[in-house]
Amino acid sequence: MIRLTLNRFAVLAGASVLAMAAGGPAGAQSPAHHPAHAAAALVPVIDASAAVEGGEVRYFIHGDLASGRTPVLVLHGAFMSSDAMRPLTDLITDRPVIIVDQRGHGRTGDLPGPITYQALADDAAAVLADAGVARADVVGYSMGAGAALQLALRHPQRVDHLVVASVSFNEAGNLPGFSQMMEGITPEVFAGTPMEAEFKRLAPDPDAFPSVVNKIKVMDQGQDWPAEQIRALASPTFIIVGDHDIVRPEHAVELYRLRGGGDTARASQPFLTEAPPARLAILPASSHIDVFGDPALLAAMILPFLDDETRPMPGGLFDDVPGTG
Repeated sequence: MIRLTLNRFAVLAGASVLAMAAGGPAGAQSPAHHPAHAAAALVPVIDASAAVEGGEVRYFIHGDLASGRTPVLVLHGAFMSSDAMRPLTDLITDRPVIIVDQRGHGRTGDLPGPITYQALADDAAAVLADAGVARADVVGYSMGAGAALQLALRHPQRVDHLVVASVSFNEAGNLPGFSQMMEGITPEVFAGTPMEAEFKRLAPDPDAFPSVVNKIKVMDQGQDWPAEQIRALASPTFIIVGDHDIVRPEHAVELYRLRGGGDTARASQPFLTEAPPARLAILPASSHIDVFGDPALLAAMILPFLDDETRPMPGGLFDDVPGTG
């Protein structure tokens, strides 16, 4: 029973995300751009590689790193690639974007050794160094969110704003039995799926897919990142999760509070007059995959966060309230 559930999750997860990237019907949305952002999609201007432990990681720069805007580093989820993040990154047109093919994925392909969140974080730091970027806003989804959180923990000087979608910082943060479900993954589960086909299309070694599957399936085993280290981070943090996610909503709230959310004094104010240190979005009727199912909604939430914007002042009843003009 567990294996059947996981197999279905794995296949639908990758298929739906890849379909969105290709413009297919599964989860596709009509993009609604943030009003301040140009409508044209970004075109890659630099295709580069950063030296990391065990080889090189491919990454792609969209936009001008000399523009004066803080770059956004985007880290994809498991069995995805930089291409699969395009439904979101095509909506980020007013600042430079760096999208990584993380180790084991995309044009980077399999590298020696295990795939760990710590290794992915160090790879991301190497990408920023190679690109000449001292500090970036970081957006991660699923596995990429774990890498983003570890980047903030291991290389805090590299991270300005931090966006983590569907991430846990310990095994208890996931649904009961998730680790056991992951153990049921085999390379054969993916035979003939879009994930296998995409890996073979992009990877330097198309035959390495079974190796990558076997590395990813054990990534979350024993995961337990110290809460006090997370609490001590300086980066403003935006936590995004689905109400039917693999990550338990209670865990997302715990992470939100660790990052400074839920402060009584701030919450007692009638209006937020400055950007809070943490934000939380629990998306309704949303599974782990549905979290990425509406890129326009994600962009509409993420971009104001990166710019430290607060919510617009409500009109009507509050027009004449002193101090709100």
